[in-house]
Amino acid sequence: MVMGRLLFRFLFLLGVIPSLLFAKSENLSFNFQDVPVRTVLQIIAEHQQLNLVVSDTVTGNLTLKLDNVPWYQALDLVLEIRGLGQKRQGNVLLIATLEELAAQQQSELQHQQEQERLRPLHSRHYAINYAKAREVASLLQGSGGNRLLSERGVVSVDERTNTLLVRDSEATLAELEALIVVLDVPVRQVVIESRMVTVRDNVDSELGIRWGIYGENGSGLLSGSIEGNDSLGSGVTPSIGDRLNVNMPAVSPNASSFAFQVAKLGDELILDLELSALEAEDKGEIIASPRLTTSNQYTAFIEQGEEIPYEESTSSGATSVAFKKAVLSLTVTPRITSDNKVVLDLLVTQDTRGRESSTGEVGINTQRISTQVLANDGETVVLGGIFQKQQLKTVTKVPVLGDIPYAGWLFRNTRDTSIKTELLIFVTPKIMFDSLPVAR
Repeated sequence: MVMGRLLFRFLFLLGVIPSLLFAKSENLSFNFQDVPVRTVLQIIAEHQQLNLVVSDTVTGNLTLKLDNVPWYQALDLVLEIRGLGQKRQGNVLLIATLEELAAQQQSELQHQQEQERLRPLHSRHYAINYAKAREVASLLQGSGGNRLLSERGVVSVDERTNTLLVRDSEATLAELEALIVVLDVPVRQVVIESRMVTVRDNVDSELGIRWGIYGENGSGLLSGSIEGNDSLGSGVTPSIGDRLNVNMPAVSPNASSFAFQVAKLGDELILDLELSALEAEDKGEIIASPRLTTSNQYTAFIEQGEEIPYEESTSSGATSVAFKKAVLSLTVTPRITSDNKVVLDLLVTQDTRGRESSTGEVGINTQRISTQVLANDGETVVLGGIFQKQQLKTVTKVPVLGDIPYAGWLFRNTRDTSIKTELLIFVTPKIMFDSLPVAR
């Protein structure tokens, strides 16, 4: 009699409750009192139309009251309460204890490793076009858990032809080949244009700046002068002078000038900056205009100067000639961002000859600027702050009379001059765009 009542309640639970609980397609509600956990799991699986496999170790009852909760949250609560885990394979839901699932996963891993050891090995060679084969080989070999080759896989490098020689299973070789296709692409390149300018003290009173823009958009034309607009209308890019609409040049009519691009506004507008440097009056000098092309994240380096010889003693007591550099150098490492801007790591050094020690060794005066800046494509970055001060003493005298002891100063004129110069570096990165697929 008792068994009949329990059976009736169980059938009622399976047949009636589910139809009443699933008011929403993704949420469910129920109120269970001391119900077998396997029954609750079956209800959730039927709600999601999943095939259910439950381990024999899943036993016990539970009391649960949930109101309008997502089915996956209800499932997680049931599993957490009973210390169970799940494994989904397609439309089949497997429920077992955590220990059983861990043991099963370990067994599958061992089986896969055993199959891998039994698979035959094959050899392939891959000609690397753009990357260095040695670097790709290091990536494939990895270290620790980062190894991309199998346990039996080996890779060799032919430096002469920049070729990889790989021996591994067919499945691993297929994965490596797909990876090599992704890695072996040309790196984007950046043109680094720079100007190194020295200016003297008080040069700001004779250094003029003229700003201007020009552009073309549809039928609208824009330039800094009437001549510039006429040139744009005829399809000709206006000259630098015609693009300038705010004119503040140097006052001297004999001033020489140089111009460069400081910023790029959109795709068609260009902001021009012209510096009128009075080189004729020895107030400024362009000492170098290097132009370098380098790959993304690769360092470009240029230097100009001299190597100073000096004698040094060796451990045996003999002397040998060594050299020290006194150079002006620029080191640039560009990094292209995803939005086509350029991060520049810049290092500028200006080394000059210093004093000689009593042993004849030459000292080097060093000045450095090291910084990182973010620039738009075609935008000019200005670096300054490297100063150099020179003290000059000029003596003018009357021959013979100027050399008379004690009274010679009456026939001499002494002039002390202090010259202060500053080094300005103008750096303009320009991204090279081409039709080749490139790494970003």
